[in-house]
Amino acid sequence: MENRIIKPFPSVEILLGSESVQLVTSKVWFALSSALLGAGFTDFCSLFIAHVHKDYDHPQPWLHLQEMAIAWRLPQPTIGLMTAASLDRTQVVVLSEGELQVCALVTAGVSNAACAGLTPPVTRRSAGTINLVILVNHSLTQAAMVNAVITLTEAKSDTLNRLGVKTLEGEIASGTSTDTVVIAHNGEGEPLPYAGPATAVGWLMAKAVRTALNKVLR
Repeated sequence: MENRIIKPFPSVEILLGSESVQLVTSKVWFALSSALLGAGFTDFCSLFIAHVHKDYDHPQPWLHLQEMAIAWRLPQPTIGLMTAASLDRTQVVVLSEGELQVCALVTAGVSNAACAGLTPPVTRRSAGTINLVILVNHSLTQAAMVNAVITLTEAKSDTLNRLGVKTLEGEIASGTSTDTVVIAHNGEGEPLPYAGPATAVGWLMAKAVRTALNKVLR
């Protein structure tokens, strides 16, 4: 895939490539992240998803991601994710309602499909995963960001159900064993207190994830 650039917001530029997806901001954004590099509530000026081999087994992947960020000269602080799934199928979906705008950046592979609570733990996890990165052009409270994780997980799991994705044991998949989510906002405006499925921002997030995930996996 030839590299291409998408600008979902004036302050955000996304470079899509086969070896990495790189997002750079011209101002600090704020995130709640489960990524290997840049986890928790954090600020960031760049974010990237690195493609790795399906047998990837680095003992300290967060350090490896930091080395990649330095090699690619990405602005710090950064958030780093990885996947063994093809980045050629990466999807970027932007939806809006009035002045509120949401962007979903999604990569996905489901050979590592799992059903939470039914698929047993494993000692060695595959790097195949579903990465959900959501950007919102409006400030969110920390509670709303946690709320958004719930909303997006419900949308992801239901989408997999409707697509008929199953685990190796034949169970309906709720995700993969290594899924990652990043909820990000630009800090502008009075913080939105909620992001559940009944809110405008939750609706846009969930719909964007459904749309992107369907495109990646179909």
